[in-house]
Amino acid sequence: MRHRNAYRSFSRTSSHRRALFANLAMALVEHGRIQTTDPKAKELRRFAEQLVTLGKAGTLDARRRAYATLGGAGKHKKEGNEPTRVDKVVQALFGDLATRYKDRNGGYTRIMKVGTRRGDAAAMSLIELVDRPAG
Repeated sequence: MRHRNAYRSFSRTSSHRRALFANLAMALVEHGRIQTTDPKAKELRRFAEQLVTLGKAGTLDARRRAYATLGGAGKHKKEGNEPTRVDKVVQALFGDLATRYKDRNGGYTRIMKVGTRRGDAAAMSLIELVDRPAG
C-alpha cells in the first residue's frame, strides 16, 4: 500500500533531496532541457512547475518563496555586483518564463524517455521546458 507516500525519497535526507531538486531545477531553467534518471525527472516536474507558477505570479512574496525554494536568498554574493546563479535563475523565472507561459495553465515541462544508462542500466529521461526557443 502507498498510503501517505507522496514522493520518492531517493535514499537521501530531506535537506539533501531539497538541494538535489533545487540544483536540477536551476539547470533546467538555465539550459531548457536536461537528461537525468526517469524517477528524478518525474519528481523534478513537480518541483519545476511550482517554480514556474511562482514566476507567473510575479509578486514580491512569490519571488521570496522562489529564493527560499532554490536555497539562495541572496546570501552568497560574488565579488563585485555580479549576480549569483540563483539570482540569474529567479530573474529568468520572473522575466522570460513568466511571459512565455502567461496563457498556459500548467504543463510547462515534457519528459521523454531516452533509453538506459550504459554503466548501471538506469532508465534515463530528457526533461525539457515546452515551447522553448530552438537552438
